[in-house]
Amino acid sequence: MAQDTSVRPPPDRALLARRASDRVAGRFFWLIALSPIALVLVILSTLAARARSILDVKPLGELLTGEVWKPLAGQFGFAPFIIGTLWVTLTTMIIAVPICVLCALYLSEYAGRRLRGLMKPLLDILAAIPSVIYGVWGLLAIVPIVQSFLAPALEQVLGFIPLFQSKNPTGFSVFSAGLVLAVMVTPVIVAVTYEVLQTVPQGLREASLAMGATRWQTIKYVILPKALPGVSAAIVLGFSRAFGETIAVMMVVGNVPQMPQSIFDAAYPLPALIANNYGEMMSIPLYDAALMGAALILLLVVLGFNLVAVLALRQATRRAGG
Repeated sequence: MAQDTSVRPPPDRALLARRASDRVAGRFFWLIALSPIALVLVILSTLAARARSILDVKPLGELLTGEVWKPLAGQFGFAPFIIGTLWVTLTTMIIAVPICVLCALYLSEYAGRRLRGLMKPLLDILAAIPSVIYGVWGLLAIVPIVQSFLAPALEQVLGFIPLFQSKNPTGFSVFSAGLVLAVMVTPVIVAVTYEVLQTVPQGLREASLAMGATRWQTIKYVILPKALPGVSAAIVLGFSRAFGETIAVMMVVGNVPQMPQSIFDAAYPLPALIANNYGEMMSIPLYDAALMGAALILLLVVLGFNLVAVLALRQATRRAGG
């Protein structure tokens, strides 16, 4: 075979320069994309380092299950604060989830274009209101209403259930915090649920209606099963938002380090513990480490729930695409 003796043209310098600049830009943006992960790792490592001194003295199990919080006596039991956080968060979700899911279903399946265009800015406004404003509103409106009307009415109707028995209702309670937080998480749950419902192919709706199903039957048997992972992700995101809320809850929950027995009892969530006490009494040994341990627990829980939500949203997207 004859060999190709033709001389190849030299490479274009401009093309090489563009390729080099693309590689540099790609690596730069890759580093920028990794920066949030690096920031989270830095925060985790900082909190872990600051909390290490108390973990060297007291086992983690003792801290998590201890029910006594007396820093002056060297007793740092996180159980009342963890239980209080769970009470407030679960109360919030029980109130908010049915309302938010039904609202998103109405906007997605029943509402007209004009109403949708009106509701989305309103949800954005609710999401943009500072939490301290919600706290002031809860302090001035929700707490008196719970004390004077809701607590006596619910106790009269459901007083045979210990959950609704109020020994000394002051209005500063788990229920008040749950009502305020339910309003705060509404924009998150409604917006994400609405977007997930919109990813369900329109052809599935039309096919169901063509088979003679009613609109509600289509929602129940076609749309909701298809969108269930995404709806679950919206609920988990709302749970995470409620779990980590500080200022608004701190203003209406009572801040009493106890194990609540009723939704009308006061509680003391972990975020409120950190916000109320950090910077004070730091001369007490291990006090700073205990608060940093509480912050570490809170961060790990919130990260865990957000990870679950992201994975659920990805599954919902794949199912919608399939």
